[in-house]
Amino acid sequence: MSGLLITGLGVVAPTGIGVEEHWSSLVRGEPAIRPIEGFDTASYGVTLAGQVRDFVPEDHVDGRLMVQTDRWTWMSLAAATLAAADAGYSAPEDDVYATSVFLAAGSGGNEFSQHEIQGLWAKGPKSVGAYQSIAWFYAASTGQISIRDGFKGPSGVVVSEGAGGLDSIGWARRVVRRGTPAVLVGGTEAGICPYALLCQATSGRLSTATRPEDAYKPFDRRTDGHVIGEGGAILLLEEARAARARGAQKVWGEVAGYGATHDAHHHENPAPDAVQYARAIRLSLADAGVSPDEIDLVVADGAGTPELDALELAAIRAVFGDRATPVPVTAPSSWTGRLMAGGSALNVATALLAMRDGIVPGTAYLDDPVDAPGLDLVQQTRVQDLATVVVLARGFGGFNSSLVLRRHPEEDWS
Repeated sequence: MSGLLITGLGVVAPTGIGVEEHWSSLVRGEPAIRPIEGFDTASYGVTLAGQVRDFVPEDHVDGRLMVQTDRWTWMSLAAATLAAADAGYSAPEDDVYATSVFLAAGSGGNEFSQHEIQGLWAKGPKSVGAYQSIAWFYAASTGQISIRDGFKGPSGVVVSEGAGGLDSIGWARRVVRRGTPAVLVGGTEAGICPYALLCQATSGRLSTATRPEDAYKPFDRRTDGHVIGEGGAILLLEEARAARARGAQKVWGEVAGYGATHDAHHHENPAPDAVQYARAIRLSLADAGVSPDEIDLVVADGAGTPELDALELAAIRAVFGDRATPVPVTAPSSWTGRLMAGGSALNVATALLAMRDGIVPGTAYLDDPVDAPGLDLVQQTRVQDLATVVVLARGFGGFNSSLVLRRHPEEDWS
């Protein structure tokens, strides 16, 4: 038996802390997008976000480490602990190099930097603390998890915005092929503070709606942008023989295929066609050795703007449009907001939960779907057997990624 298995999941998301809390919220169709709390958003033109409530950092992070790090790293530390606990995994005492940490990152330590910038403006350079140099750093979460948990294998960070969660899994496959049996992947973000909100608002892609039901509506005729969110997911991947040798008791699924491309068009604007996006999907299917007819569900990126949604549907149609039965397409990020690097990692966790229970969560507030010939846009939660699922992601600047997940047969683990 060979392959790359997912044996642990850790979720810290607007829908809940822990995989079951997140999943039950999605299945019940409970939107986690609400008015932003913590600061006045009147001057930003954006009022809604998916914030992680009931997250108590002290329950997950040592106080001495908290003062050195940002909220996004606190969430990564918490999710990493949850993932390892879910897998019943700890670093082998006789081999500290057996475990790697390869996470995605995007905006870095926003809240920490916000405080330091305010101090700089108010009091001058001497008010900026030494920890600013590490708390904002895009590799902070990877490094802090590695140090705290003794995971000393080859580690790194991938920065491809919303595609990062999938790309971290692509990099993990390389690490495993070179001999490291276990890798923590995924990522989190925490970009809901004045500094970060202003940066994101400049993209022109954020919804200005004031009611959640009007805000983030991927593939709906009334969509006008997306809503930001925080949190994400971290997953433990293990080489199959190593997982069995250590006595792993559970397998969420198998990483069957991966593909990634870049538009190579413009640093902000998307390519006017979906050629490279469709190519990424085809690469992942070829890597997995499956045909479009074998895919039971597509978990879409769901950017939430008319232009980007149309491009994504065009890419999906280009690959799956000739099927006898339309492929179901859903965008679960519509319930949480787009979590940047944490979003695609959370979508992987959601896809694995969907395969476990045979339930497809619908897209939030998809009241008036756009025309999508050959595709089945999922509006309501439905029961459906899921053996093979494709998860898609795009990153600002032209990144396209596609991941194929396969349900792991129970008889192969007996």
